[in-house]
Amino acid sequence: MSNDTSQGLTHTQPVGGVLGWIERKGNQLPDPVFLFFWFILFLIVVSVIASLTGVSAAHPTEIDPATGSQRIIYATSLLSSENIARLWIDMPKTFTHFHPLGYVLVVMLGAGVAERSGLFATAMRAGVRDTPKSLLTPLVVTIGMLGNLAADAAYVVLIPLAGILFHAAGRHPIAGIAAAFAGVSGGFSANLLPGQLDALLFGITEAAVETVFGGFSANIAGNWFFIAAMTVIFVPVIWLITDRMIEPRLGTFDPADASVDASSDNAAPLTALERKGLINAGWATLLVIGLWLYFVFGPGTPLINESASAEAQLTPFYRSLVAAFFLLFLLAGWAYGKGAGSIGNHRDLVKMMTGAMEDLAYYLVLSFAAAHFVAMFAWSGLGLILAVHGADFLAATELPAWVLLTAIILISALLNLFVGSASAKWALIAPVMVPMLMLLGISPEMATAAYRVGDSATNIITPLMVYFPLILIFCQRWQANFGLGSLAATMLPYSIGLMIAGLLMTIGWVVLDIPLGPGAGVFIDIPGANLTSGG
Repeated sequence: MSNDTSQGLTHTQPVGGVLGWIERKGNQLPDPVFLFFWFILFLIVVSVIASLTGVSAAHPTEIDPATGSQRIIYATSLLSSENIARLWIDMPKTFTHFHPLGYVLVVMLGAGVAERSGLFATAMRAGVRDTPKSLLTPLVVTIGMLGNLAADAAYVVLIPLAGILFHAAGRHPIAGIAAAFAGVSGGFSANLLPGQLDALLFGITEAAVETVFGGFSANIAGNWFFIAAMTVIFVPVIWLITDRMIEPRLGTFDPADASVDASSDNAAPLTALERKGLINAGWATLLVIGLWLYFVFGPGTPLINESASAEAQLTPFYRSLVAAFFLLFLLAGWAYGKGAGSIGNHRDLVKMMTGAMEDLAYYLVLSFAAAHFVAMFAWSGLGLILAVHGADFLAATELPAWVLLTAIILISALLNLFVGSASAKWALIAPVMVPMLMLLGISPEMATAAYRVGDSATNIITPLMVYFPLILIFCQRWQANFGLGSLAATMLPYSIGLMIAGLLMTIGWVVLDIPLGPGAGVFIDIPGANLTSGG
């Protein structure tokens, strides 16, 4: 997600209490890029101490040929000659082989066209206009969650538009803004389809698994069923909170306080060209879906490995979904642009793709730091050692899986108050958390899903969230004295409601052992279980 929209925005009022403390302390933290560099320095010191003191663990999946028992892994100093040489010689490889990088760049090449052509914005407008008053809240929330595929467009188009639509329906406009903000940001991981966030997080998950066990291919659809269920569950939660708590609390809207033009172009009917563009985009979407169905069921089945075991036959299909979403966004955006007039020729298309890469400039810098942190964690051996000893400790407690995952959700939610970037937090904790849970029989996909629940719920109450000042300005257009504390207090019930709903959903999912997505379950066979059991 780009930070450009919020540049130059400042909070108009200081806020006290817990939220004020979070804001002050969070602002004292360095930029996430430098946060990674500080963690790397800390990691170097720890690796030296661990190496000197002989910290070790038995590798869960490897046998020492000399002894016939599990191979012992010792912590390695990052200041050893081997690791120093690896740092400088392999620096380009360490950066370019960082798994999330390729996934995100490919998907965003297509999504950038869909966003810049106007497809995402027009589709959201079409989705919420002419909506019956009784269904306005759930539709705004649903479009907000689906709008996560549109990245920044959901914040800068749908949220202010929701205020206008609520006002036009005789309802409090700030209630509309709050509902849309809760849908877009509080339901950040909820969606009916995987998208850029799935590519980003599962790329980090893949890197975390490979640092310990190697040979793991991420499935971008690994949380598909889970995030779709989040959408179904979160919509009524936000709907209930908006209509029964937030809007009555806001009271009667006084138009004298408003400075916004309620007849904004965002609420205007779709033009003939926009409608033509949407029809074109629909045909392009059907084309891509049909193409992938042909690849799966057509002659030769290029996306099915018929020689593999039954559970592995669809692996090529899952791995192709990054390319599928790239092509879907690209062709749908291009088709819309040709119909709506926002794309004149191929040069406009290339310019939009270039703009999408420009928006990712900060992410590239962040990825450089994160890639080296993850790689150096693996070189030191500390990731495996911490995962093994952490898994042994948790196994000794005999806590059920749902309790462990509840703790992960709460830890993620707490970290999100101070470090807003979803990828930065996951890159910090995944190298230990994912292998540790795997050693307890919990799948990488389940660990990722639990992280997503916690990461989403507190997005809407932390003043450090990059769009928080922008949402405040949207509110102040309707009510001039609406301050930062007012916004935080308005969004707090949503955060609590989404957290409770997410926790209950996760617990139920684990207890019932429901598949998280195609080919992805809650539990896995413990890596190396046959070795540790004396096999």
